[in-house]
Amino acid sequence: MDTRPYHHGDLRQALISAGLDATRAGGPDALRLRDLTRSLGVSANAAYRHFDDRDALLDAVAAEIFARLGREMRTEPSADEAGPPSAVRRLRSVGLAYIDFARREPGWFSVAFFGAGVEESLSAPPPPYTALIEALDDLVTEGLLGADRRTGAQWLCWSAVHGFAELVLHGPLRALPAADVDRLAERTVDAIIAGVLA
Repeated sequence: MDTRPYHHGDLRQALISAGLDATRAGGPDALRLRDLTRSLGVSANAAYRHFDDRDALLDAVAAEIFARLGREMRTEPSADEAGPPSAVRRLRSVGLAYIDFARREPGWFSVAFFGAGVEESLSAPPPPYTALIEALDDLVTEGLLGADRRTGAQWLCWSAVHGFAELVLHGPLRALPAADVDRLAERTVDAIIAGVLA
């Protein structure tokens, strides 16, 4: 291990990056400040200049994970003129991206939603929430959803995809083959959209 003093200009970002590496497989419990500082060749005191404690670093890692999830949820679906309207495709893409991220990155998903004090650390709505809001608002803009039905729809959508993701990660769906989970994920998201539009 390289024990030379840390000379990079951005220790804060280096700690977040190391935290992302540590939690990717192991979730929140894998983030140990002493281990991270040792791997970077700096003292624990150096880390405390940037983060008050381990939970503050975990919150910063969670914020980065939320940003990554939000970017994935904003990936534009492929255009299909014969398919459903663009706003429906976008909402479907948002829901499936959320589930896919949870399945691919269970450690990060756990950090984002079950880390220490995440809700207090976010000064603005998290990017996944914003992506969902925008997709639902697009339904209203395209005349597919009335404003009265739009109110609160984000919580119906989010709770359904989050619950499905949890069933896949920690519940009875975790033993299913991936192809079966793919099909169920699509059915779940399509059912949510049908319910929102009904």
